[in-house]
Order: sequence, then structure tokens, then C-alpha cells
Amino acid sequence: MKSRFTLLLAFLVTAVAVFAAAPARPNFLWLIIEDTGPSAYSCYGEQPAASTPNLDRLAASGVRYQRFYTTAPVCSASRSAFNTGMYQTTLGAHQHRTPNKQPLPDGVRTLPEWLRSAGYYTANLREFPAELGLRASGKTDWNFIPAETPLYQSDRWADLASHQPFYAQVNFQETHREFNAEGLTDPAKVVLPPYYPDHPVIRKDYADYLDSARRVDGKIQKLLGQLEREGLADNTVVIVMGDNGEAHIRGKQFCYEEGLRVPLIVRWPKGLPAPAHYRAGTVDRRLLEAIDLPATLLSLAGVPLPAKMQGVPFLGAQVAAAKQYVFGARDRCDETAMRLRTVRDDRYRYIRTFTPEVPFFSPNAYKARQYPAWTLVPKLFAEGKLTPTQAFLSQPRQPEEQLYDLVADPHEILNLTGSTQPGHAAALLRLRAELESWIVRTDDQGRFPEKISPAAADAATRAQTGQAKNKKKS
Repeated sequence: MKSRFTLLLAFLVTAVAVFAAAPARPNFLWLIIEDTGPSAYSCYGEQPAASTPNLDRLAASGVRYQRFYTTAPVCSASRSAFNTGMYQTTLGAHQHRTPNKQPLPDGVRTLPEWLRSAGYYTANLREFPAELGLRASGKTDWNFIPAETPLYQSDRWADLASHQPFYAQVNFQETHREFNAEGLTDPAKVVLPPYYPDHPVIRKDYADYLDSARRVDGKIQKLLGQLEREGLADNTVVIVMGDNGEAHIRGKQFCYEEGLRVPLIVRWPKGLPAPAHYRAGTVDRRLLEAIDLPATLLSLAGVPLPAKMQGVPFLGAQVAAAKQYVFGARDRCDETAMRLRTVRDDRYRYIRTFTPEVPFFSPNAYKARQYPAWTLVPKLFAEGKLTPTQAFLSQPRQPEEQLYDLVADPHEILNLTGSTQPGHAAALLRLRAELESWIVRTDDQGRFPEKISPAAADAATRAQTGQAKNKKKS
């Protein structure tokens, strides 16, 4: 009897020791802001009229990522990628809102599915404590059918504290058109990029966008305060990012920096040992892709990385070598069929247009309704009131290739494809070859035309999602 007791005691002591030695798994709170670029947030220092003090404080206590890119400049394709850790072009999820969605390939799942199978509680939050006065969209908007239904176990903030570790995401719509403006930003103080005409309509529109970012800033502060009050802050990783670039011309649905580069801030909790490659209060300038986030969170949670996942961790012990290149792709958006592919390295961005006959300002009913500049710029062009830089998007054809030196020309104005300078010519050859290789090795499904007309595809997806012609979402 004594021997049995001794064995049982030894077993319990060993079990407790193993449990105590096992690292605590962090909670994840992923805050996704729609249609937004880094310039809307004052911590990036790119737009003097921006004012987001709460996110400034979050960045100061965490890490701000300077060169973080989505792989598509529109929501459904981008979200299909960064929720699976896979290029949307590999999955066949590249068209904006695929009308005939298919299940994911074997071995590919969404992040909440991977985490849920590893013991995480998953939530896509819509409901918050009444005193916060918050709402969230609960948006997923994927161009595929996930394996699990329901995918999330809750949409209520109140369920998080009693279900740890948790993975919870919150989606903020304020910077999606129509903007939630409050008249706080002075249009006269907005610094417009050189490709925008300095017009009162455009100044006000950009000021409204910055006002919307201020709204998000206030909401995020409320959530962070609630995290503190409930005692969750010390073991919860906070991630703030944009789902695609800003909702302006040359931004969303375009393959320039403004369409693909988004903010990313990560704050590691004080109650847990910080992972490798994380230093609070710093700016990280590595080239990163949004498909790297699922791999990073799985790694931080101690979950083995799926064999097929194309994204790689950028924090923790499994960090891959620094990326030399990041890629992006634009395909059909709404009723506009257009195929562009892009790659950038530390200095240059290369864009290949496979449909040069399709003008940038091709008819798009959603943009015509929601973007004041979409109708204003062509009108000013017809009246001869634009500079050559401002008139670029109004040309009847797109250039087949574009190359920009992002150090000397951050606004991507001077196309260097015809340059005879040795450095430019070498960059063109190298990036062209790298993009062609990426298309083949990732099995880019955009090589094959959609089996339905663009107009029919757009009508089908609008019908599926309950979107009327006069609704704002697209």
C-alpha cells in the first residue's frame, strides 16, 4: 500500500513539474481595420493631419512594422490569404468574391480551425459590454468554403475570460466607405500625394478618411481598457492590422504601395516571456507578408506549422530567414476584370499588367458611388486641368510593365522600365524573373480565365451576399 502511495505521489509530483515547466500559451486578440494604410495613423509619421494617440501608445509599447504587405489589394482575396497563410492565387481565391466557392484543398485550413484543434477557444466578436458602446462587423468574406461550421465558438466578448487560451478577432468598418467622419480633421492640413489634384473635394474626402481612423483609434482604446479591467492584458497578444490598402484611387484595388502596404502593430503581454525577434518600443523594417501572420501565431501557440502553409513565422524560435521579396496580385474586382502581379524588394517595386488594354478607370459602379475622386479626376482630365503625374491613371491603356525606385520615388511616379541606368536595368531583369518564377512555383490560378463573365460574377456575388445596388459594401 505504501509502495502504491509512493508511486502515485511521485507521478503527481512529476506531472505538476511538467505542467509548471510548460510555457503558458498566450491569448490572441486580432484587431482588423478595413481599407486602411499606414498614413492614417500618426505613429507612422507619414500624414501630418493624422491623429491616433491611442494606437501611438500601443505602438510605443509594442512593435510597429514598417513594411508589412497584404497579398491582394481588396478584402475578400486578401482575407482569403491571411486567414489561411496561403497566397489567394494558389487557392483559386483571387477573384474578388468568387461566385462559386469551393472547399479548401486538403491540408489547408483557416487559422481559427488550426487553433481550435489545438485547444484554443475561437471567437469572431460582435457583442461587447454595453458600457463600451461598441459594435463590430464580424466580417470574414472569404472566397472559399471552410471545413468547419460553425467556424467560431462565440461572438461575445463576455465569453473570453472563462475560455482561455482564446483567439478572438474584431473587425472595424469605420475606414471602409462610406466614411464615418466627424469634421475633426482640417482638410487644409491634409498633405496630398502628388498624384492627387489639389481640389477641395479630394481634400475633404481624405480628411473624412482620417476622421474615420480617429474613430477606430477610440474604439481600440476602449477594448484595450476592457482587457486591462478584466485582468486579461498580461497574457494576451494584441495585433492591429489593415485588411488591404486605403480606400482611395491608387490604393484599394491597385498594386501600388497604397493598395498593398498596411499598418501592423504587435504588443506582447508583460506577463509572458517575449519571443525571439520581439523588442518592445521598436520599429521592425523587415519585409513581411500578411500570410506570415497565421504561421507566426501558430508558432507562438506551440502548434506545428502545416506542411502546405506558404507564410512563415516572423516572431519566435521558428523565424525564417529575412524575406528578399514580397508579392501581390489583383484580379477581378466587382465587375472590372483586370490582372496585375507585383513584387517588391528592399528598394524597387515591379508591376506586370497582363491586361494593359483595360484602363485604370474602367467602369466600376461601386467606386463611382463611393469615391468622389473616381468621377472627379476623369472630369478634370477631360478639362485639361491635371498635371502629367495626376493624369497617369486616366490614360486609355496601362503600361505593361512598371518599375519604381521606392527610395528615390516613394510615391511611384517615375516608371523606370525604359531607363538605361545599369542599376535600373538590372533591377528590372531580376524582379521580372522573380515574379515569373513566383507565378509558376505558387501555381498562380490567375493564369486561367474565370468561367463566368465579370458582370455575371459580380451580380452573382452581390445576390449571394444580399447586396443591393445602393448598398455601400463592396
